[in-house]
Amino acid sequence: MKSDTDNTAGRPGEAGLGRRRFLATLAIAAGTLLAAAAGLPVIGYILEPAFRKMQHQWVPIGSVDRFTDGDTVLVAFENPSARSWAGVTGKTGAWVRREGDANFTAFVLNCSHLGCPVRWEPNSKLFICPCHGSVYYADGSVAAGPAPLPLQRFRVRVRGGQVELETRSLPIT
Repeated sequence: MKSDTDNTAGRPGEAGLGRRRFLATLAIAAGTLLAAAAGLPVIGYILEPAFRKMQHQWVPIGSVDRFTDGDTVLVAFENPSARSWAGVTGKTGAWVRREGDANFTAFVLNCSHLGCPVRWEPNSKLFICPCHGSVYYADGSVAAGPAPLPLQRFRVRVRGGQVELETRSLPIT
């Protein structure tokens, strides 16, 4: 008859690999593989913006005649930095104001607080964010609310009678 001291399979330092140790090692290996399979896409998603080239591209938004001096209008355009599968979400816009013959100012649509789209109120000459109450003056500077920064601007040029915006990846604020 064997005593309890004779059962040496699976003890640390023993040459034989017991069933319990084998199953524990197999469970750890399977768990590691599953964690890697689930974690690698997340890590790639987090690190991808650091390795992605920022695209700067001039996008035409309309002829000079389309804009009336002193008026601020919303223009829509296709964002060139959007992914090909983005669909409707690849479209964006800007608030554009003509100030003289060939002088234009263009602001991004999004509030610098949390990115909600701002709207232009022509009567008060203010940009207003409906989400948290940020208010911006006509020059894009902060008038009130939780917004930490002024509205970001696009660079604008007139080329061949067309008004163009220089698009780029905008930082998340």
